[in-house]
Amino acid sequence: MSEKKISEIQKEYKEASIDELDEFIQEYISDGRPGVSKIIGVAQKRMEKLRIERERIEKLKEYEKQYWDKYDYIGGIDEVGRGPLAGPVVTACVVLPKDCSILYINDSKKLSAAKRDELYEVIMKEAVAVGIGVVSEERIDEINILQATYEAMRQAISECQVQPQILLNDAVTIPGVSIEQVPIIKGDAKSISIGAASIIAKVTRDRMMVEYDSIYPQYHFASNKGYGSAEHIAALKEFGPCPIHRRSFIGNFT
Repeated sequence: MSEKKISEIQKEYKEASIDELDEFIQEYISDGRPGVSKIIGVAQKRMEKLRIERERIEKLKEYEKQYWDKYDYIGGIDEVGRGPLAGPVVTACVVLPKDCSILYINDSKKLSAAKRDELYEVIMKEAVAVGIGVVSEERIDEINILQATYEAMRQAISECQVQPQILLNDAVTIPGVSIEQVPIIKGDAKSISIGAASIIAKVTRDRMMVEYDSIYPQYHFASNKGYGSAEHIAALKEFGPCPIHRRSFIGNFT
């Protein structure tokens, strides 16, 4: 039996990293005290969740594995902001390393804002290259949202410090791009590269909209991110459009 107090073991568990958990469990699994057994049970559940998550991430690399033998640099592309009434459309192109195993990457819509922010930092640190494209509401009105999205995607590709040799795109084929493209329906939930791109694009755009909220507080952009919430539409009817509203999107509300 361990001579350590249960409170000390509990503290040790809380301070243990994911990689240290297995060793922690082996050290105390034979302790015998009910309090320690409870801590071990919690640690084992955490390990099981980790195992399941690692399996999910391996499955999320399925498309990448088809091309990594042939290519060193695979770019995942996604967009955020095709539907809002205000603000730009933002795209990201992310090239991840071949040994990438960043946990919890997923379609950005399936993650909490806090998790997206956390993953944004990890992806920016570990990616081989990240390119971001931003096309304004004025340009959206000028050429339409689909063409503006393509323009933002081309911009994101060109902004990559390392040019992708093949692109995995969320659903679309981008015109005017000479790099081989693979469109994947619901790609942000099926490809780790596209999922990473969706997180970078989402966090980038959300932060922009929070900044716009401080300039145009009456529209509550920090909470609605420019989408047509009831609160946003009511403000639009009361105050009229501000400079970042998409004129081609708001005809029914002004």
